Amino acid sequence: MWTHKAWQGRFLAHPLPSDERLRHYAHWCNAVEGNTTFYATPARDTVASWARQTDPDFRFVIKLPKLITHERRLTGVDDALRAFLDAVEPLGPRADALWIQLPGSFGPTDVPTLARFLRGLSRSHRYAVEVRDAAFFEDPRATRALEEALAAATAEWIPFDTTAFFRSPPTSDAERDAWTKKPHMPFRSLARTDRPIVRYLGRDAVAQTVEGWRRWVDIVVEWLREGRSPTVFIHTPDNAEAPMLARRFHDEVRARVPELDALPEPIADEPLTLF
Repeated sequence: MWTHKAWQGRFLAHPLPSDERLRHYAHWCNAVEGNTTFYATPARDTVASWARQTDPDFRFVIKLPKLITHERRLTGVDDALRAFLDAVEPLGPRADALWIQLPGSFGPTDVPTLARFLRGLSRSHRYAVEVRDAAFFEDPRATRALEEALAAATAEWIPFDTTAFFRSPPTSDAERDAWTKKPHMPFRSLARTDRPIVRYLGRDAVAQTVEGWRRWVDIVVEWLREGRSPTVFIHTPDNAEAPMLARRFHDEVRARVPELDALPEPIADEPLTLF
């Protein structure tokens, strides 16, 4: 995500070599979704460069490859999983959670498969699961079965909150595109571990995005007061203002929990000079 074109020259200095962009991003936000790993397991050297560009307390939430979660649906994936875990090993403590995003077709009848998969995972990592079948949110039996499978592995349930996005019809090309692709999921805010993860999708209009996250500010403040350490990812359909919005969300939470650490100061985008 740190290579997003709309951020170049605004939130990140431009031009920047590709192996410097994450370092600049890490001065805006202290966590990132590792979404590119969904499409292919990265080279170990590439992951090592991510580690070099970030401090040990920077948080990566790294998505498992779709080969494991979508194509093979968590079955017969030992070799692919072993290769993935070896690739991300250079992150060390920065690998805050391995993110198991499951397809919308993965429903309550598939929970035993998920439970078996979780039981076989190395305890050297923590895991977080994102489901997209509405039955997990609406059917108490399905909810309970999933929660039991997660509890056995001390895994978190990642809610993807799209309620603010779907509250009114789209008004931009980016919103219209997201309207057809993003899941329309019921709201969920129950943390299962001491390190909950939230994904929030707002609108391209800043005011609508901020209005939609008000309840998350309340929830995150309560989690912090309980001693939890949440990670919150702020998205909009075009993501053009995402780093600024993430810092604004953090500022709103910190105004109510002053002991929360401040985010780092962005690296100044100094003009190029010949002298």
